Amino acid sequence: MTLAIFDLDNTLIAGDSDHLWGEFLIDQGIVDADGFKAANDGFFQDYQDGRLDIFAYQEFVLGVLKGRPLEELDRLRQRYMDTVIDSIWLPAAEQLIADHRERGHTLMIITATNDFITAPIAARLGVPWLIATQAATDADGLYTGRVQGIPSYQYGKVERLSEWLVEHQETLDGSYFYSDSHNDLPLLRKVDHPVAVDPDPTLERHARELGWPILSLRAPS
Repeated sequence: MTLAIFDLDNTLIAGDSDHLWGEFLIDQGIVDADGFKAANDGFFQDYQDGRLDIFAYQEFVLGVLKGRPLEELDRLRQRYMDTVIDSIWLPAAEQLIADHRERGHTLMIITATNDFITAPIAARLGVPWLIATQAATDADGLYTGRVQGIPSYQYGKVERLSEWLVEHQETLDGSYFYSDSHNDLPLLRKVDHPVAVDPDPTLERHARELGWPILSLRAPS
């Protein structure tokens, strides 16, 4: 098995699905506009700076899901997919995934964003394996507003992937990982074929120093 692993936000899609979810909730009148926006933007800046408290952020995001009927959340998420995610879709990302599929590679998305938001995006991309930060649920299947297990962020991506490899008796031999973010340097250093995709300045600098390929999925064809 050769793994082709992809980050999601700002890699396969032209935006951050977590941060945009927060803006969508504001637009829908689900949350208090001023207070929520300030916190959402602050967390996003922390992520870009590489100092995000992932537990605090995910509990901020997941708190909106807490105790809400699943049917209501499903409708809200579908509206988000149909409006926000559609607007940042990248056909070149679909083609990249298709290229790896045709080569017989096993496709995986690994993302810090929670699985409530990312599961339908991975499904639409046709990627069968998703490692995302897990949103905890109670005995009735309702969201608790908490994180379950290790968030897949920075070194957490390496830990979660290592668990998956042991469970499936696989290795990283010949593996690829595509990412835009310096937060993913721990995992980029683990794979045989690291690729920087529309990278942030810190990742671009590392990629050039180490001779990693740099790819754009947003450049005009």
